[in-house]
Amino acid sequence: MALQLNAQSVTKTFGATTLFRDVSFTVNDGDRIGLIGPNGSGKSTLLKMLSGEIDPDAGEITPRKNLRMAYVEQDSVFPEDATVRSIVEAALKRTRVPEGEWESRLRTTLGMTGINDFATVAATFSGGWRKRLAIAEALVQNPDLLLLDEPTNHLDVAGIEWLEELLANASFASVVISHDRYFLENVATQMAELNRAYPSGMLRTKGNYSEFLEVKEQFLHAQARHQDALENRVRVEKEWLRRGPKARTTKSKARIDNANKLIGELTDLNTRSRTASAGLDFTATGRQTKRLIELEDLSFSLDNKILFDHLKFHLTAGMRVGLVGPNGSGKTTLLRLLTGEVESTSGTIKRANQLRVTYFEQNRQLDGDQTLRRALAPDSDSIVYQDRVIHVASWAARFLFTGEQLNQPVSRLSGGERARVLIAQLMLQPADVLLLDEPTNDLDIPTLEILEETLLEYPSSLVLVTHDRYMLDRIANIVVGLDGEGNAASFADYAQWEIWLAEQEQAKKQTRTPEPAASASISTSKRKLSYLEAREFATIEDRVTEAEELLSRAHAGLEDPAVATDAPRLQAALAEHEKAQEAVDALYSRWSELVAKQA
Repeated sequence: MALQLNAQSVTKTFGATTLFRDVSFTVNDGDRIGLIGPNGSGKSTLLKMLSGEIDPDAGEITPRKNLRMAYVEQDSVFPEDATVRSIVEAALKRTRVPEGEWESRLRTTLGMTGINDFATVAATFSGGWRKRLAIAEALVQNPDLLLLDEPTNHLDVAGIEWLEELLANASFASVVISHDRYFLENVATQMAELNRAYPSGMLRTKGNYSEFLEVKEQFLHAQARHQDALENRVRVEKEWLRRGPKARTTKSKARIDNANKLIGELTDLNTRSRTASAGLDFTATGRQTKRLIELEDLSFSLDNKILFDHLKFHLTAGMRVGLVGPNGSGKTTLLRLLTGEVESTSGTIKRANQLRVTYFEQNRQLDGDQTLRRALAPDSDSIVYQDRVIHVASWAARFLFTGEQLNQPVSRLSGGERARVLIAQLMLQPADVLLLDEPTNDLDIPTLEILEETLLEYPSSLVLVTHDRYMLDRIANIVVGLDGEGNAASFADYAQWEIWLAEQEQAKKQTRTPEPAASASISTSKRKLSYLEAREFATIEDRVTEAEELLSRAHAGLEDPAVATDAPRLQAALAEHEKAQEAVDALYSRWSELVAKQA
């Protein structure tokens, strides 16, 4: 496979902090690389360096000549008044696509992302739809290499599955920063972890996430054995050095030099292998009440749209509820109803007396100008946690912050570090019910695993909204699904919810297809149809089915990345799709005419 991008021995330092040193990274045609690493290790910085947005302090990054590269940042931000059309056309203009191809590329690419209204102002989109638009803005440039920074943040599960399919079938290479383990399992053909624990600063393997874990375990085991052997050798050499050897002979001098080298190697290995984990532990009140919240025939409408209708659900002690549904289905609204922030359209919510609810909001913000010290301990240099007074430095260390960071502004923290600050604030609030709205955004995988263990041990009740399917499967002992069309139901697990959703979609398709008239009425009404019309009516349902199959195949052709990047094939595919759509519309119209004629 041809080399697309070659980064050799790159180093990046901010102030006194070195993110990574002498890291090498290559991308070849067809690679799908999952990039992971601890928060603050420099993943986003490395991706920006690969895109050319920032320069390395040392080393070289060499792209292939005429390489078309697109970069989707972690936060999708667009000009305030920009519409979907203007954003995509600006991207086409930047990449010097002939104006005659704009419309076909725009319609094809936005059709792949599910965006139908091109006049919509991007600022009005939810976070998930802004992310889809940002991906469309990149795809329309027909990249050879697509760089994605946490693309699953803010996408609902349907959006994540759409992105998985897109990347898995794409002709372009991709490098994706993600902490979504199922996503990495389904998409990545190679994995790379940026981490100071490795001698070269990075461990890269072929295969998906589970295969990477096997290689990583083997590496760490071999490193631990090497460390043990090195410690034994250093112990012997230190004992020899204590006896005061004189460096008079060449042999003695060489052994002293070798001993110092071994001591230095062991020190470096100990530094690299030293790991720390965030100390997460949410505080429950110890309340013994069994029924905490009861929802009876709860309904909520917004802008004449019913989000959910006649929802009945009881939250009892020890329940861990996973709340799922597409973006806009009302998950966050339901959490806000549970807190009492908003009122339901109809129905009742009964809460236990003096119920203490702690809510972790999705769009949570920190004051960027505030120091880390004040963000962790607003009123003094200590906090009270589980009836114990803890100094802010010790509290910060629990969340993997150093003493030097305490006086730095929050704006200098990475996304994952800010998420840890918010969790630290949340842990100071004892709760009977814990409401978590997308708590996994920006957290690295080790912290996610600790968060999962903490929630599994949490003795009270919680309601969890997350797009992380792995966490959902581990944590939730019941799943409540909202389909965005007013329907809601409870399930044993996420797999049952997916089956139910597919059945709902199939039922909707069947209701959209007109039912043929009953045989008795046909015999009566045939007298109102001519002989030719009666023959036409008898076969029209089969012809509609065939036409819809042709339309489905034409639509699949438009979504093929190989077609999207080939202008002649794309034009032909668009014409075929338009022809198939016209045929379906004409058949339905004729079917309606014949049914009306029988009435």
